[in-house]
Amino acid sequence: MKHKCNVVIVGATGVVGLELLKILAQRRFPINELRLTASDRSIGRTLKSGHLKGNLQRLTEEVFDGVDIAFFCAGNSVSREWAHVAVKYGAVVIDKTGAFRMDKDVPLVVPEVNADALRYHKGIISSPNCSTIPLVMVLKPLHDYARVKRVIVSTYQSVSGAGLKAITEMEQQTLMRLKLQIPNLKFQISHSPRASRNRIFPYPIAFNVIPQIPQSNAFCADDYTDEEVKVINETGKIMNNKSIRVSATCVRVPVYHGHSESVNIEFARPITPAKARQILAKSPGLKVIDNPARQLYPTAAEEAGKDDVFVGRIRVDRTVKHGLNLWLVGDNIRKGAALNAIQIAEYLTTKAQRALRSQRK
Repeated sequence: MKHKCNVVIVGATGVVGLELLKILAQRRFPINELRLTASDRSIGRTLKSGHLKGNLQRLTEEVFDGVDIAFFCAGNSVSREWAHVAVKYGAVVIDKTGAFRMDKDVPLVVPEVNADALRYHKGIISSPNCSTIPLVMVLKPLHDYARVKRVIVSTYQSVSGAGLKAITEMEQQTLMRLKLQIPNLKFQISHSPRASRNRIFPYPIAFNVIPQIPQSNAFCADDYTDEEVKVINETGKIMNNKSIRVSATCVRVPVYHGHSESVNIEFARPITPAKARQILAKSPGLKVIDNPARQLYPTAAEEAGKDDVFVGRIRVDRTVKHGLNLWLVGDNIRKGAALNAIQIAEYLTTKAQRALRSQRK
């Protein structure tokens, strides 16, 4: 791979695409030429972030000609149709959708956890689900010390995970409820999803929580949602350990940015909260905020827009022999999507540069 890369963002106008552009500029990723694709209604517009800018163009085969890295964030169907085309033209695809995550020939990578898996890519690399990324970042260092046996995780996921239209829907509903001017803000919610007349969510999201993600899909045969299955399956693949038992409940909450997770972990060996804090504080990409006496713990509002995953409320689970409860928060659009993909690209370019320097010697 060249010192400076030709880069394309497929789905540049979406919430993840816009964040990708912003972070590429912030981190001064070595870009020679930037190409941006979007739907027909956006063709011809210019997007700019920092020193980077590009004109939006239609997605065609020619877009990938000469491209080194192709970031895909336009949905599963687009990735399935176009990712192999990009590879055919010589690009490395870093895919943020769920199209290839469980494909045995596609590495599923969080650089802080399993960067070594990148050695085996065949042109396509998957970036995990936005709830899985922070979870495995916390599990991996604890697993290395005390061996994780079982995980029970409940996620509290922000509306930005459902896209820009979901953010708008929450804002509109919030304004409507506040305009009712009812002192205690109580309002009638129909128990029929169809009667709520929402465009994105099956129930009102303002002043509510919805235990269904994604919001448009039917539940699986065992009544788990697709999101919950992703967390379960992806955790096993990334950790390279199918013996870890994972149970997940995924919930949408009326928060702009930041997924929070309540995590219960059962270990094979003893581990104290103090030791867990010490381990996590030294782990890349993690920060511990855990002082209950001073009411210090991470919250979605405080940690939005930050690169790290934040951990707190670490305490003993008194119901099992070796167990801990903890709370984690990460920006789902930043580390949970765009930044993780860029860190994969940075790993690839750094490795290529080292190999080039070695050849010159």
